[in-house]
Amino acid sequence: MPCWHNPRMSPAAESLIIPEDELVERFVRATGPGGQNVNKVATAVELRFDVAQSPSLPEPVRERLLAKRDRRITGDGVFVISAQRFRTQERNRQDARERLAAFIDSGLRAPKKRIATKPTRGAKERRLGAKRERSTIKRGRTQREWD
Repeated sequence: MPCWHNPRMSPAAESLIIPEDELVERFVRATGPGGQNVNKVATAVELRFDVAQSPSLPEPVRERLLAKRDRRITGDGVFVISAQRFRTQERNRQDARERLAAFIDSGLRAPKKRIATKPTRGAKERRLGAKRERSTIKRGRTQREWD
């Protein structure tokens, strides 16, 4: 069973290998300019990867990827990439796989927990001073006695 591995993946992703049978590729005609070949050659690649059902993804990575609000993920949890930047089918295929690798790589690292901090005394004083100045300016605009 051949596997797909991207050499540009981060060191954390080195151990993650996605089997070739989990990727579904479909070749379609690309839109835009293309000369005489535009209506004859299917150079654009539509790559599909089922994130929700993939056995090769660890559970925390799957949850992080599905939690992303990415328009390329369908309601069923399938990640769809359409690659048509290049004129050759092989280069578009490689581009789609690199973009898939970048997407998976983004889900490998857990986000850092935010550490709650309090504002400093100086920051509080500056904020309150600015509020006082602003209120003085506004009060000066309203207290006009016109004769």
